[in-house]
Amino acid sequence: MQLHPNLARVFRRVDADKSAIGSKFPAVVRDLSTNGAFISGTPLPLLSRVALKFDLKGVGMIDAIGWVLWQRASDCELPTPTGVITLPKGFGVLFESIPLEVRSAIAALVAKS
Repeated sequence: MQLHPNLARVFRRVDADKSAIGSKFPAVVRDLSTNGAFISGTPLPLLSRVALKFDLKGVGMIDAIGWVLWQRASDCELPTPTGVITLPKGFGVLFESIPLEVRSAIAALVAKS
């Protein structure tokens, strides 16, 4: 799309990183909510659209689609009153599409925690 030169000077767009389209990789769901999850593994580019498949105890295999909204580029150590906690590298996903019954099951699991 051709923009007017005045607009072109101030316009910014997010360009999709297409280098990993169709790639599969192992990762671990470390934190799960009805709206998203933290995935421990190699961080994906921000605003990547991802398809996730994971096993949810008591529900079975879950297929979800989401967007990478934040990332932790490497492991990070934080001091605590009793020592140090290590937060693993990974990324946060906001679910775009996940079945309602799965959201309900996640809500029930979170309520038990």
